[in-house]
Amino acid sequence: MDRNDHLAAHMRPTAARPLLGLTILVVEDSRFACDAMRLLCLRSGARIRRADCLKSARRHLQVYRPSVVIIDLGLPDGSGAELISELSIACPRVDVLLGTSGDSFAEEVALAAGADGFLSKPIASVTAFQTAVLSALPPERQPTGPRPVIDDPILPDPLAYRDDMAHAADVLDDRDDERSLRYVTQFLTGVARSAGDRALQSAAEDLADARRSGRPMQSSLARVTALVQDRLTDRLAM
Repeated sequence: MDRNDHLAAHMRPTAARPLLGLTILVVEDSRFACDAMRLLCLRSGARIRRADCLKSARRHLQVYRPSVVIIDLGLPDGSGAELISELSIACPRVDVLLGTSGDSFAEEVALAAGADGFLSKPIASVTAFQTAVLSALPPERQPTGPRPVIDDPILPDPLAYRDDMAHAADVLDDRDDERSLRYVTQFLTGVARSAGDRALQSAAEDLADARRSGRPMQSSLARVTALVQDRLTDRLAM
């Protein structure tokens, strides 16, 4: 624990900022989703650190011990469930271990791996975010008394979405690699869902279905690639 974390650990949470004193490590490859998490932490009083893959997260955990770890299940170098499983049996164990994903099946996978709870994307509610973290803390570490219900919308930086499109475009350049294609399809489906980009979400889901069913993917892949390029050049608004 670094000096700042040591000081933060002695800060008392308040009704308005119930996560004050907590440091949250977010293991997330999407900059758009991570910016949403940054805003959630800011409004809740928590400090945030970020890792964008399993390797980076493991390296971070060798140096720092966060209070909370939130892990996306779809990462570029493997499944977040692997890291959840590792951390669930580590000693000492982090206080709160949460999985997150936009996939409907992912909650079951995260809980089976040892997560304390699950955050379904898009995470738009500050109150729901706070509740997911606080409910996994020991009772003595939960703030007492009522908390205000915060319904202000979470609006991540649109530039973070363009960063995600640039990342997807780079991966699509290597689309002959089956693992890369599987990853970018999952990545784009989740990011588009979080951003409310229904056209891209539909195209990515169609590509995923074609890949799973063994149908020809050329037209679906071309559609996804074109939509990604449109968003990079701002020809099509989100």
